[in-house]
Amino acid sequence: MSNDAAIRLDDDERDAFLGNGGTGVISLDTADGDPPHSLPVSYGYDATTETFYFRLAVEPGTEKGELDGRAASFVVHGESDDRWHSVVAEGRLDSTDDESVEMETLEAFDRIHIPLVDIFGEPPRTVSFEFYRLDPDRIGARTESSSGV
Repeated sequence: MSNDAAIRLDDDERDAFLGNGGTGVISLDTADGDPPHSLPVSYGYDATTETFYFRLAVEPGTEKGELDGRAASFVVHGESDDRWHSVVAEGRLDSTDDESVEMETLEAFDRIHIPLVDIFGEPPRTVSFEFYRLDPDRIGARTESSSGV
């Protein structure tokens, strides 16, 4: 077994770590080679389709800009079973309002839980939200080496 294989989570371990939702950091591409726009978000994860779902606050004039079709990477990290794990997913955000994803999204919402985390400085009921999904082109999942190397 290579050292790389020893620190890679298999799909079942990755799905167990992600659960059906939690929190992580999403990074969105920016124009003109500026650094990515990164922000903490809550997510829902559907292991059946390996898809992430987000309830994102949207307000005109914010740094996020247009989200549909935007390149994104999403990172979740934390400790489980006394070892650190991380998952990095990359792809493009899709609005869940699109007809081509509506039915799949409705089915997935029965399997996920997107925590409502209040980081807005105002009541969440006064914040406008839109739902997006990330059907990743690539998912990497790693864990801390058990040998301490």
